[in-house]
Amino acid sequence: MEISGPWTRATAAAGLLKDGVARPTVFARMSARAAEHQALNLGQGFPDDAPPSAVAEAAVAAIREGRNQYPPGAGEAVLREAIAEHQSQWYGVSWDPATEVLVTTGATEALAATILALVEPGDEVITLEPFYDQYAAMIALAGGVHRTVPVTSRPAPDTHSGSSAGSSTDAGSGADADSGAATGDLVLDVDEDALRAAFSERTRLVLVNTPHNPTGLMLWVGALQAIVDEAARHDALIVTDEVYEHLTFGPAHLPIATLPGAQDRTISISSAGKTFSVTGWKIGWITARPELITAITGVKQWLTYSSGAPFQPAVAIGLAMPPSAFHDLAADLRERRDLLTDGLREIGFRVSVPEAGYFTVADAGPLGEPDADALAERLPAEAGVVAIPLSAFYRDGQAGDASAYLRMAFCKSRETIERALEQLDAWAAPRR
Repeated sequence: MEISGPWTRATAAAGLLKDGVARPTVFARMSARAAEHQALNLGQGFPDDAPPSAVAEAAVAAIREGRNQYPPGAGEAVLREAIAEHQSQWYGVSWDPATEVLVTTGATEALAATILALVEPGDEVITLEPFYDQYAAMIALAGGVHRTVPVTSRPAPDTHSGSSAGSSTDAGSGADADSGAATGDLVLDVDEDALRAAFSERTRLVLVNTPHNPTGLMLWVGALQAIVDEAARHDALIVTDEVYEHLTFGPAHLPIATLPGAQDRTISISSAGKTFSVTGWKIGWITARPELITAITGVKQWLTYSSGAPFQPAVAIGLAMPPSAFHDLAADLRERRDLLTDGLREIGFRVSVPEAGYFTVADAGPLGEPDADALAERLPAEAGVVAIPLSAFYRDGQAGDASAYLRMAFCKSRETIERALEQLDAWAAPRR
């Protein structure tokens, strides 16, 4: 029996439909390869870290207190109030916790409910490319048209030549003292003119993912203002994916909702999973003006209605931690970023040094590996390491100039990263 339906649009848009059969995601395939070969998994972005003790203990206490049944559909009041206070304290943005905050089953549900609620067939939705694979699937499920703006890459200039744009440098290594980038590294960027050109009279949403997955790129005020200007000109809505907002390694995250004229047309989405190392709790949230929250609730209530009862007060405790606690989490992760990127560079990969998030991009081309898809399939057996080809985050897997790029996660223990580097070094030795 042939089972047709909208699922085929979503699966095809994510590049997972072959001969009418849905294939598992690249994350599921690579994690299975890790298990098969007992390989170190630098592919999937789940951290090795325990959550902050105050957050974990609050969840345990909530379970023991009996907070195990359905919470309110909009989320526990204590969490909605904590989200509103968090947005005010960190970014100076005011939201009414009763009408402008919605708790969701992770950012994944928040994004799905938002797109399904607001995109009509034929509406255009803009994202960066590469993009988190859920975006394409949800846009297709809603019948939307996916438009993309490329993240470009170029080699970093020789910092000894005077061509660097005013950054302080380490005279010994040629590395940017703040970012950790070195001469010859990949520099990632988004062209503001390309952003503006992507808008049209059919644009309904622009989905702004900063800090960006999979690259760790952060969009700054010029690009963000271009998005706000064009969204206003075309009467489009802005949807954000800000799940890495606190895991930044230089300047702090700049939410687009803080820009003049942006808040009323912006639906801001984040979650607790990445910041607190609780990806399995699936607690996310949306902040937006009441009319938008009402529209999104009209879909969200038919997906999960509510979830994570004992985790919601625990996340509220986490959001109320002092700024120093968030800074310590990011500083620890930055050390592991540097451990991985420095090691990959020494092995012979060309790397990008991410500004935020869990992942770095590594170009295997200098090691004679132009096809990251094929390399990712072989690495678990050949090196005992799992990575994700960046092509998994492009439409139809067509990565173009990024065809040799892998995504590797540094949200792992130092021991795991060090062992992975040792094994990759042994694998790369004959290729250098």
